[in-house]
Amino acid sequence: MSFGFSSTTDDVLEGVDLSGKTAVVTGASGGLGLETARALASAGASVVLAARNSDKLDAALASVREQVPDADATTHLVDLASVDSTRASGAALAASHPRVDILVNNAAVMACPLTRTVDGFEMQFGTNHLGHFSFTSQLAGSLGEGSRVVSLSSSGHRRDTVHLDDPNFEHREYDKWAAYGQAKTANIWFASELQRRLGSRGATALSVHPGVILTDLGRHLEPEDYKMFEERPGPPMEFKTIPQGAATSVWAATAPELVDHGGSYLEDCSVAGPTTEERPNDGYAPWAYDEAGAAALWALSEELVGQSFG
Repeated sequence: MSFGFSSTTDDVLEGVDLSGKTAVVTGASGGLGLETARALASAGASVVLAARNSDKLDAALASVREQVPDADATTHLVDLASVDSTRASGAALAASHPRVDILVNNAAVMACPLTRTVDGFEMQFGTNHLGHFSFTSQLAGSLGEGSRVVSLSSSGHRRDTVHLDDPNFEHREYDKWAAYGQAKTANIWFASELQRRLGSRGATALSVHPGVILTDLGRHLEPEDYKMFEERPGPPMEFKTIPQGAATSVWAATAPELVDHGGSYLEDCSVAGPTTEERPNDGYAPWAYDEAGAAALWALSEELVGQSFG
């Protein structure tokens, strides 16, 4: 079956049986993460909803169980803005779940003012990339034959590449959209390099642009940001519903045909192509598949979080 922009999570999972599979979704206390968790649970997966706020997680779990009465779902606390938390949380989850079939690195921060994590990293790079790098590292032993790791990137990666010489804006002027672009490019590079490292185990790593969706991710947006969206070149921006936005993540986590596309960047439930002059708002930037850059980012990430992967 062919899917596209308007496909929903339920469309993608029609006829899919995930019984016996274990899925972990970060940022699952709301928005796309909650919908991803609900959808995977509806297909029979045992789902771990991971986030940093216990009250919101409890409400999310109740929502999943209300919509999927027989859901096998639990919660797990992790603060992606703290290396101590990602290390301890990931290790605890690995101990209780020796096999993880699906890991969806969904949580994110977007276009926030200059702030830093408890470890001193620029918040978007530290949370969106380094937090997931550290958390996934602890779960590496649980990822094997048939496992999927889905990292949520964004079309925003076209804003900027990764500045390996100054990823934390210590020596250059801060720009919230450049910082977001850098973090989202880092998500693509992470998926690509993870595929090179875990592919021999039979695992598949992918990155995803979910589309433009109105969720709490946009809580830092200001009126001028919306004006910028309206004035961008090309066709008017099209918004997705939350079930449509989570569809590509769920497709990435389950579609058998993607085994042959490990490391790819996906959008609208398809493998994306490069951005072109005719379609400036679709596809991936020229720097998205920088193999040397991805390897260098991996080494830098290990240095910054103080741990070797796996």
